[in-house]
Amino acid sequence: MAQRVPLELGQRERTEIKLGGFGGQGIILAGMILGRAATVYAKRNAVMSQSFGPESRGGACMAEIIIADGEIAYPRPMAADVVVMMSQEAYGTYARSRPQHSLLIVDEDLVKLDEELEKGRQVLKVPATRLAEGLGRRMVANIAMLGFLCGSTNVVSVAATREAVMTSVPKGTEELNLKAFDAGHEHARKIFSEAKGDNP
Repeated sequence: MAQRVPLELGQRERTEIKLGGFGGQGIILAGMILGRAATVYAKRNAVMSQSFGPESRGGACMAEIIIADGEIAYPRPMAADVVVMMSQEAYGTYARSRPQHSLLIVDEDLVKLDEELEKGRQVLKVPATRLAEGLGRRMVANIAMLGFLCGSTNVVSVAATREAVMTSVPKGTEELNLKAFDAGHEHARKIFSEAKGDNP
């Protein structure tokens, strides 16, 4: 499937995002970073809510973020614009009932899509965990996914999100996390550059 050009979600007055995966992947941290990037560094409004399965590690978990220029009256997404899934269980739990217009982004090595369900819908695949493993630390796959999210949607600027990564990750891991973010962002640039070449 040819990749489409990036969505300019950062230009919308309001964007709703869902991030899902399993406990231990850093899904909630990724949501916090996205919210901090929007509020502290991009000077917009944002709220985040989170939910977990019964297991603290291994079960499905989700972070929901709303970014807006104006007041956010209700903290939960009503019709997510972007749904990011990093585990099969999260995909089955949170993604299958998403709105028809939603962009779905998945870790291609961890999520097997329901091809019938996804027919005609916009889906992007990224090897986020593989990118992190290439840096020697699988645990930064969540940050690689953030880089891809920013590169493919511009939901928050790269500069703002990099600043948020720097101030949110554990001390001593800043350089590694920035490398993971840049790897995800570069992957987005690469596939969309190829898509533009296929569809001038």
